[in-house]
Amino acid sequence: MSARTAEPEGNDSYGHKEFKRSKSHFADRITADGRDGWPVEAGRYRLVVSRACPWAGRALVARRLLGLESALSLAVTDPLQDDRSWRFTLDPDDRDPVLGIRFLSEAYEARESGYPGGVSVPAIVDVPSGKLVTNDFQQITLDLATEWTALHREGAPDLYPEPLRDEIDTVMEGIYRDVNNGVYRAGFAPEQSVYDAACRDVFHRLELTSERLAGRRYLVGDTITEADIRLFSTLVRFDAVYHGHFKCNRWKLTEDPVLWAYARDLFQTPGFGDTIDFDHIKRHYYQVHSGINPTRIVPLGPDLTGWLTPHHREHLGGRPFGDGTPPGPVPAGEEVPAP
Repeated sequence: MSARTAEPEGNDSYGHKEFKRSKSHFADRITADGRDGWPVEAGRYRLVVSRACPWAGRALVARRLLGLESALSLAVTDPLQDDRSWRFTLDPDDRDPVLGIRFLSEAYEARESGYPGGVSVPAIVDVPSGKLVTNDFQQITLDLATEWTALHREGAPDLYPEPLRDEIDTVMEGIYRDVNNGVYRAGFAPEQSVYDAACRDVFHRLELTSERLAGRRYLVGDTITEADIRLFSTLVRFDAVYHGHFKCNRWKLTEDPVLWAYARDLFQTPGFGDTIDFDHIKRHYYQVHSGINPTRIVPLGPDLTGWLTPHHREHLGGRPFGDGTPPGPVPAGEEVPAP
C-alpha cells in the first residue's frame, strides 16, 4: 500500500494550488438608512486592519482622507498572523482593548457559529455585540465614501463622484483583475503556465495604466478617487514584495518613470504614505507565506528613501482633494514608526 503525501496546510499551503480569491461571505452594509440592520453611527463600529494587507490598506487611506478617525475606531493586527487568524499581539495582554478578543476569528464566530471560511481583513466589527458586520473589502471603502457622509470631516473629498462612477468602475475592474488580484495569481501559482499568464496580465495592465497616466495626474477626472486608492495599494507594495516574493519581476516600479512618479505623488499626499508600514508589509509576506518562502528570511531592501523624492507631477494640474482640503495630522496612537 503506497503512502500518500499529505497536502500542505495553513501558511505552508501557499503556492501549492491555484489562487482564487473568495467572495466576501459577510456582505452586510453599514448604511445611512440602516437597511441591512447596521446604521451609520459614530463610535459603534471598529475597523480591523493589517497594515500589511493591500485590501485593508484601501480602508486605511479612505478613512484618513474622509476624516472618519473619530467616528470609526481602528484596530491594527500583528502582521504575522498564524493559522488561527489575524491576532492582536501588538496590544497589551494580546487582546484588542476595545473588543476584548485575541483573534479576529472570535468576531467571525460571534456572527456565525462554526463559520468554516477564511478570516480576512479589512473587517468591521459591531462593538456592542462583538459581531463581525462585514468583510466585503470591495464595498467597505465605497460605503465609507457614500454612506458615511454625515460623519465626514469638513473639506472631505468626494472619492466616488456620481458623474464619474461608470468610468471609475471600468478602470477599477481592470486594475482589480489584472493588478490587485493579478500579483497574487502570479505569486501563488502552482505551475509555470499559470504563473506566465498571470504575470503577463499584471504587466500588460501596468503598461496600459502607465500610458493612461502619462498625460493626466489621476486615473479618472482631475481629483483623487477610489480608483487611485486601489491602484496605490498595489503599487506601494510592488518593489518591496511583489517584484521578488511574487516573481512579478519583468521590471520594477522604479523603472517605469510614469508609474513611479504617480506612486510617489500619492505617497507624499496626506492620507496615503502616512498609513504605510513597510516593516509590516515585508515581514507579513516573507514570513507568513512559508509555502513559497520556506526560510522566512526577510530581505533588507529595497531602499525606501526614493519615496520622498520630488515627483514633478504638479505640472499635469489636477486638484488632489477637489474643492476640499487635506486631512489633518495622524491621530495620536495611529502613527506609523519611521522605517
